[in-house]
Amino acid sequence: MILGSRPASRDIGQLVEQQAEQFLRKRGLKTLERNFRTKAGEIDLIMQDGPSLVFVEVRYRRQQGFGGGADTVTWQKQQRLIRSAQVYLQARGQHDRPCRFDVVAAHGERENIQLHWIKSAFDAF
Repeated sequence: MILGSRPASRDIGQLVEQQAEQFLRKRGLKTLERNFRTKAGEIDLIMQDGPSLVFVEVRYRRQQGFGGGADTVTWQKQQRLIRSAQVYLQARGQHDRPCRFDVVAAHGERENIQLHWIKSAFDAF
């Protein structure tokens, strides 16, 4: 990175995902997988909260002037996450487990990122 330039969005995205994972782990969730990719899309974090599988979408916005990160989880994005979760459940033989979809919305500058955890942000049905 060139001094004085903004860090690449991929670098910020990875940093925010790591912070979100640490945030959730401190609240008792256990990490099962990171960046699970399918043809339908990617799930940032797959975690366990008691008996439940939690599919976590991490969204970052540097500023909230045009809405926060949670606002970017559109119906289309939800459908891609649901399809990716179905692939995960089928591949791991976990289709009988309770599941939920959480969103961790992040905003702020690299040195001061604020996280907001939305449990059960949307339903698959």
